[in-house]
Amino acid sequence: MSAAALRATQPEPPGLLDQLAGLHKALADNLRLQILRLLKNESFGVLELCRILDIRQSALSHHLKILATGRLVSTRREGNSIFYRRAFLCDEDSYREIKKEVFDSIDDLPLPNAQRKKIKQIQLERSQQSLQFFERNADKFREKQGLIVEHSHYANGLHDIIDGLGLSADARVLEVGPGEGQLLVELAAKFKHLSALDNSSDMLDKSRAAISTAGYKHVQFILGDTDVARAEKLRVDLIIFDMVLHHIASTARTFLDAAALLKSDGFLLIVDLSTHAQDWVRESCGDLWLGFDDGDLDNWAMKAGLEAGQSSYLGLRNGFQIQMRVFKKPTIETKKMFSDS
Repeated sequence: MSAAALRATQPEPPGLLDQLAGLHKALADNLRLQILRLLKNESFGVLELCRILDIRQSALSHHLKILATGRLVSTRREGNSIFYRRAFLCDEDSYREIKKEVFDSIDDLPLPNAQRKKIKQIQLERSQQSLQFFERNADKFREKQGLIVEHSHYANGLHDIIDGLGLSADARVLEVGPGEGQLLVELAAKFKHLSALDNSSDMLDKSRAAISTAGYKHVQFILGDTDVARAEKLRVDLIIFDMVLHHIASTARTFLDAAALLKSDGFLLIVDLSTHAQDWVRESCGDLWLGFDDGDLDNWAMKAGLEAGQSSYLGLRNGFQIQMRVFKKPTIETKKMFSDS
């Protein structure tokens, strides 16, 4: 008996038609398609989506509920706020291909300029919120960070990962958000070509002072974000975000920028918190995001053309968990090999 004939003899899974009906209902609305288009790479809170779409919160909540019923969006809690993102496509989903075709179709449609400007403004406000925190607390940064974790708690594991990448001393390395320069000094002892990137001049001065005190003179300091580094056409073998990603307004864009900065076979190393519910870190530590799920990081990396590599996790006594994740930029030959297979 053929596979098709065998499937025809099997009973229909309960609720499958209901799921399909819910999916088509969710897709049969212009505004809901706009929401899905906005969530291509980013996650937004309800109030942020209201601003972008110029819609009342009650009306938006109605549409988000329908999208959630159709399993097209998922949520994550950030303190008292709920953020929405597109649901991840998984092989077990009976309607994966339908969703993929719809996502691909709406992703080909450009965002209206008005929405694009509002998104840029929201990201700017997020960035300013983080930057203002560091400007106010530059002298207390280590104390604030120490409320969550000390660098010494995970430094050995971090250096084991860096050493395991097999990079030579001539490799070009970029640390984003070096803070007071603890890791930067350790990296200066390993690599001859090292750059430090920070959008806070006060924090960059602290890193510069730490490097000077340690007696190193081969570190380049850049004021700005990854967009500035791209404009300067920086190309590196390793980019490190050490407890920084949760301060960045647009994590999805950061992955795209990192991929552009990396050479082929280069590595992106993310050290950050796993998802948690300790909302006090927003005010006390300036965090924009309450950690990250593995799936979030994997999804952003995939969309940036990066491949997930090794990972390590460290639970802390205060309830936080540190995750260390490596992502690699494949060579053109590797991409072609996989696309042909």
